[in-house]
Amino acid sequence: MRGTAGSAKRIGAAVLAAWTITAGPSRIEVLESIGLRGEIRLASGARVVLDSLRWPDAPEVAAAARAWLDARRGSGLALTPRGPVDRWGRERADLVVVGGDVDLAGGLIAEGLAFADANEADSLCRPALRLVEDAARAKRLGLWREPPLAATDGPALRALAGRFVVVEGRLRHVGERSSRTYLDFGTKGADALTVTVSKRTWRMVRGRGLSAASLEGRPVRVRGILEIWRGPTLEAGADAIEVLGEADRPEAGPETERGLRR
Repeated sequence: MRGTAGSAKRIGAAVLAAWTITAGPSRIEVLESIGLRGEIRLASGARVVLDSLRWPDAPEVAAAARAWLDARRGSGLALTPRGPVDRWGRERADLVVVGGDVDLAGGLIAEGLAFADANEADSLCRPALRLVEDAARAKRLGLWREPPLAATDGPALRALAGRFVVVEGRLRHVGERSSRTYLDFGTKGADALTVTVSKRTWRMVRGRGLSAASLEGRPVRVRGILEIWRGPTLEAGADAIEVLGEADRPEAGPETERGLRR
């Protein structure tokens, strides 16, 4: 389950360059302990969750992710906040081990121990973390050991209700309505995934050059919290919809991080 320390350090060096140009005040903290879902407790008493990262639901992977972070206990961390504290009083932030060039979010994602995800935000603050995730998927590490979850596998989807999932399939139909747009991966009546997209989010999707005509018939990857209504469904943000089979994306590296940062 765990990758090599060398690979984590290389990924950390790749994403560190982007971290260093992040706007906003930073400070030095010390990692004291790790909570059950990746909450990082600092010696100062502050509590932090990593930005642009989704903690895994799978117990085995979550345990490995905690162990990976726990190995950095006592380390000095350069912390850059990413917005206001959440309802539980936790900061969302980027954290890099001082002197070790290990970016915690990038390291976890590189080992396949977490997802690159915008969570409640409109878009990823560090979109190049998706490239890091792609590399872990190609190596079939951690979360990516099993084949992709198929958008047409109704029983498998239903078994994961309430969990965060990454699903792949060919998009069969896009239905634009006044308040929502529906992305259907199956024919009418099939036990397959339907993705709902709010009017506001659909405007963002269209602003990125995608449309109903350009999406229909294409292989697509989506991510979000799976729910069961008439069938499996999830609500997706703009960054949660990825068209597959396009020209190869550039390899992750410092220049890529700078170029992809919004």
